[in-house]
Amino acid sequence: MYEIIDELFLSAVQYCTLAIEFIGVAVLVFTVLKCVVQMIMKKSAHIRLDLAEGIALSLEFKMGSELLRTVVVRELRELLILGAVILLRAALTFLIHWEITNEKKASMTSTENAALNKTNNNEDVKKQNI
Repeated sequence: MYEIIDELFLSAVQYCTLAIEFIGVAVLVFTVLKCVVQMIMKKSAHIRLDLAEGIALSLEFKMGSELLRTVVVRELRELLILGAVILLRAALTFLIHWEITNEKKASMTSTENAALNKTNNNEDVKKQNI
């Protein structure tokens, strides 16, 4: 009886892991295709930010599948390998989130500068009309 439950649990975890990994890959492919289309059409000024956010989300799904995989690990060697993979993905996710934060700050700064310049230009025009 124990062997049957163990096999069912192992199968369920493996299918869930595959499903989560597939979602991560699908997110990454969709994000890359969307950004390529935006780049070709020159529609968005935030292509790099969109791509970084998509990569970060994809890595989160991949990391989730690795964490789920740790539930069925039976050997210390496998656990060490999974731990190393999780640490690497966590470091990548941290770096990407840091880049996203910096990109958003730079974007907000340039937007604020543009708005300030527009306001100054409007005030100059009003002064000239007086």
